[in-house]
Amino acid sequence: MVVADSAMVPANIQGPPMQLNDWTLWASAQEVIKRRGAKAPEYAAAQVAEAQTAGDDASARTWREIAERIDQLMDDRTGRPLSKQ
Repeated sequence: MVVADSAMVPANIQGPPMQLNDWTLWASAQEVIKRRGAKAPEYAAAQVAEAQTAGDDASARTWREIAERIDQLMDDRTGRPLSKQ
């Protein structure tokens, strides 16, 4: 499952993918913005594509949900997080 980059997920997590709650999805979106800045939307899109290529529908769906939240947290005009305005 490709839920987050390797720095965000402990290597020893195994088993079936778990459903992430709304709070976790928002926190994940904020963490991606913190780490990737203005490139957060592109990063999330790449994660969706990678999961789809791997046939991991659950991860692709999760990354789409994170990407939606990233879009809501970013200012379209400046490409910066709304919290940095």
